[in-house]
Amino acid sequence: MVTAGRSNAAAPAVAVAVALCAALLGSTAWALPPYQPLPLPKPPGGGAPSLPAGPLDIVMLGAKGDGKTDATQAVMKAWKNACGATGTQKIVIPPGNFLVGALELSGPCTSSIIIRLDGNLLGTGDLTAYKKNWIEVMRVDNFAINGHGVIDGQGPLVWEKNMCSKHYDCKILPNSLVLDYVNNATIRGITLKNAKFFHLNLFNCKNVLVENVEITAPGNSPNTDGIHMGDSEDVTIKATNIGVGDDCISIGPGTKHVKIHGSRCGPGHGISVGSLGRYKDEKDVEDIQVTNCTIKGATNGLRIKSYEDSKSAIRATRFVYDNVKMDNVSYPIVIDQKYCPNNICAKAPGASKVVVADIVFKNIVGTSATPEAVTLNCVNNVPCQGLQLVNVNLKYTGTNNKTMAVCKNAVGTSVNVVKELACL
Repeated sequence: MVTAGRSNAAAPAVAVAVALCAALLGSTAWALPPYQPLPLPKPPGGGAPSLPAGPLDIVMLGAKGDGKTDATQAVMKAWKNACGATGTQKIVIPPGNFLVGALELSGPCTSSIIIRLDGNLLGTGDLTAYKKNWIEVMRVDNFAINGHGVIDGQGPLVWEKNMCSKHYDCKILPNSLVLDYVNNATIRGITLKNAKFFHLNLFNCKNVLVENVEITAPGNSPNTDGIHMGDSEDVTIKATNIGVGDDCISIGPGTKHVKIHGSRCGPGHGISVGSLGRYKDEKDVEDIQVTNCTIKGATNGLRIKSYEDSKSAIRATRFVYDNVKMDNVSYPIVIDQKYCPNNICAKAPGASKVVVADIVFKNIVGTSATPEAVTLNCVNNVPCQGLQLVNVNLKYTGTNNKTMAVCKNAVGTSVNVVKELACL
């Protein structure tokens, strides 16, 4: 995965964190509090709606759902009409296939906006049509996109131009749906498909709900992360199915108070935190909960990764992974403080500045596609601290080896763990 580019947390998230800390102080093992979803983002609304300056149905603005005619300007006109009104405004993308180029949906707006997506948006394969991303929502409060339609990046048209596996500082292709500086957002019911790069990217967002979303791309598609987030707070992902060519979910620096619940991952590279430490001035990652999820046929399961030659002194702390089922996952549990994709980064043994501490893996069961079901590869200058393996039972599905754990510089405890994996 190639990493993409903070405000006070909401009170409910703080309460969960405080309860978690209290449990720590009272016992040697962490006690996971009952799953308590964050309050849903406030539905767009507030105040009497004013009449927009023009139609909000893109077909009424000239769009044709034939999959060939450029509908970019129709979508932009609908956004302008909705953004300049008041109250709740609903942009309608009806059934049909609408070809669009870059959409810069900028605020601030005087209204709350819902995009009702029942048609399919098709991203043009002409890369000159994009400045950076495909659909980018910027500086908007109270935003929602819902429906039964598809955001199709048409990645197969351009994936061969992705050179990130060969070059450390590669040119990044357009992400499909990007939310920048967006507060109180809901993404529900839609499908994101075949992104040119990331499918959904959240940057500096607060109070976001992703629910009942399908994200899909071939398992060999390059850098097609399902959901990436950075410098964001209070993000809830629930009942979402992701199968892609890179991380199903990647949690980048500066992210706090994330709940991932009842979701599925695979194929892909698992549910990852990081990579951390690649750039200067990165911020801590705190309070991550992954509960009641299934990971199937992925190269990794639950993974924390940081660069050994890290540029930032940051902490990754207070993570709880509970009740996660692994189905033929190559490396189900991974902490890697020596991450270096494709061996193209600099090497500096023992120089890590990323602290990994207070991480709980609880009720992690299922099968591993390799003998190495648990990998805790920490560095000697900042060993991983406060790790817990609780009720972990993973079995290698092959016949030519035994299930094993590989643990280096990892400090913690194992409780009710099969003996082959009890390395703490």
